[in-house]
Order: sequence, then C-alpha cells, then structure tokens
Amino acid sequence: MSTNEKKTLTVALTGASGAVYGVRIVQELLKSGHTVHFLLTGAAWQVLYYELGMDTSDRERCLYELFGSHERLFYHTDQEFSAPIASGSAQNDGMVIVPCSMGTLAKIAHGTSSNLLERAADVALKERRKLIIVPRETPLNSIHLENMKRLSDTGAQIVPAMPGFYHQPSNYDDLVNFVVGKVLDQLGASHNLFRRWGES
Repeated sequence: MSTNEKKTLTVALTGASGAVYGVRIVQELLKSGHTVHFLLTGAAWQVLYYELGMDTSDRERCLYELFGSHERLFYHTDQEFSAPIASGSAQNDGMVIVPCSMGTLAKIAHGTSSNLLERAADVALKERRKLIIVPRETPLNSIHLENMKRLSDTGAQIVPAMPGFYHQPSNYDDLVNFVVGKVLDQLGASHNLFRRWGES
C-alpha cells in the first residue's frame, strides 16, 4: 500500500503512560489527510489529565483543543458498539493501540471484547488487518511477554515505545516523534518526524 494513499485508520488510547504518543499520531494522520476513528478508555482520559494537564471534564472541548475541527475525525465512546469499527464489514486499513496497557493487551490476546476498543482489535485480527500494539510498561513479567507473543503469532505488530538515539534527539519532542514515526511507518503513513539512519 502506498504511503501517500489516504487511509481510514483506528487509533485507541488506554490508561498506560504515554498519552502524548497517541495524540501525536492522530494529529499527524489528520495533517496528512487520513480518516481517523478515535477512542479512549476511561483510564486514558485520566492520563490526559495527569500527563498533558488537560481539563477533561468537557471531553468535546478537550478533543477540539487537541485536534481542532476535523471532518475526518470520528470519536467513539468505549461502549459504542454501533460504531463502524465494531464490524469487519466496514472498511478499515488498520488499528493502533497507543499506549497499550498490559490489561488491555491481555484481554485482546485472549479474545475478550467487553468494550469497543477490544472489539475493534478483535475485528482487526479476524480480518487480518494491521493491528499495531504500542506497549508502555516496564519491567515486563512473563505474562506480559507471553501475551505479546500470542498477539504477534496472530498477526499483530508489537512496537514498544522505545525511542532511538542515533538521530541525536535534542528535546522531548524528538523522543516522542521517533516513536510516533516508527508507528506511522508500520501504518504505511508518510512522515518526516525523524532523521532516518543513513540520511544526512
């Protein structure tokens, strides 16, 4: 699939630390003209408050402050099972869960679909679509690792939130953009967020 082709993608945030990764990915996808189905767990809204200092009491206003007014952004609540992403019959080019908590990862790995996020991930797996998991936890125990392997074996891509340093990051944004760029690469979405190895 061409990196310039406009896609319909799903981005989900959980309660793991690293909400900025998910927010930045949505911003970059919208900037490039892609359509985004966006959902957050209740814990993810709490992380937006603690990590980004946002007033999340008015969620509609919060989304506007993050993304502005976009006709290509569709926000869904976690119990909105009527959303297109709940069905394999709706066209979708891939899903990324960023950051992904170990609890969410475990539920997806074992086929639990108690909310829209888990159902959308299950749809991605059963339809053999891209499912990118961005875990943000340390240290990892054997259960975490086994669940990641289980998902990898079923076709999910595991992209840990591990920034590189060969591009000589000089600030916080450089570190965030490296991880975001690696995820966008897996989605086939073009970007210029970091200097690639071998580029001058």
